[in-house]
Amino acid sequence: MNCPVLIIDDDAELTDMLGEYLGAEGFAVSAVHDGLEALRMAGQGHYALAVLDIMLPGLGGLEVLRQLRQTSMMPVLMLTARGSDLDRIVGLELGADDYMPKPFNPRELVARMRAILRRFEAREPARPAFAGFAGLEVDAARFVARLAGVPLGLTGTEFRILEMLAGEAQQIHRRDALTQAVLGRRLLNQDRSIDTHISNIRRKLSAAAPGIVDIKAIRGQGYVLVALDDKDTA
Repeated sequence: MNCPVLIIDDDAELTDMLGEYLGAEGFAVSAVHDGLEALRMAGQGHYALAVLDIMLPGLGGLEVLRQLRQTSMMPVLMLTARGSDLDRIVGLELGADDYMPKPFNPRELVARMRAILRRFEAREPARPAFAGFAGLEVDAARFVARLAGVPLGLTGTEFRILEMLAGEAQQIHRRDALTQAVLGRRLLNQDRSIDTHISNIRRKLSAAAPGIVDIKAIRGQGYVLVALDDKDTA
C-alpha cells in the first residue's frame, strides 16, 4: 500500500512533477496550493507526512505550520528558499521535523521523507519507558515526555532527541551522532537543525518545571542532559 503524503505548494508544475516522481517511489500524493485548504486536508488525518512550502499565498506556510501543530503531530518537512536561514529556524521552532532548501534534488527529498517516516515508525509499543532522571520521564511506549509530572508537548523529532539524551543522561552526545540518529543524515557545515531542536526542548523543560534539568552544550563536543542544583539556578 502506498504511503499517503500531502504536498503543500502553490507551484502546480512542481506538485505535478513530485506527484509522478513520488508515486513511482511508493507514495500516494495529494497536493494543495493554499494554506487554508492544506489545514482542511491535514485535519482529515489520513496522511503520514506533509511537505510544506513556506512561501504560500494568503495563509503563509509558517502560519499553516503553527496552526497544524495545535492539533496534529503529523511529521512536516519544510521547504524554504535557499539561504533563508530565518525561515528555516522559525519553522523548526514551530515544530517542523526537517527542512530542505529550494531548488532541491527529488532523490534527496525522498531520502529525507523516508528518514522522517522511519523515525516515527520506530516507536514500537515494546520499547521500554525511561523514567527517573531528576523528575524527567520519557515514555517511548506512550510517546509522552513529562518533567515533574507536566507534559512537555514535544514534536516527534524533539521527543527522539530527548529520548536519546535521557537514555544516557550526564553523558555527552555528539552533534554529528544526534543528527545521524535523529534526522537520518550526516551533519553538514552550517546545519543548525539539531541546535534549534535542542533549544526548543530546553525552552519546554524550563516552562514545565524550571531549575530541575537542562541540556548543556559542551563546546566542540556536543550536548549533555544534566540535573541542576541550587547554584545552577541562582
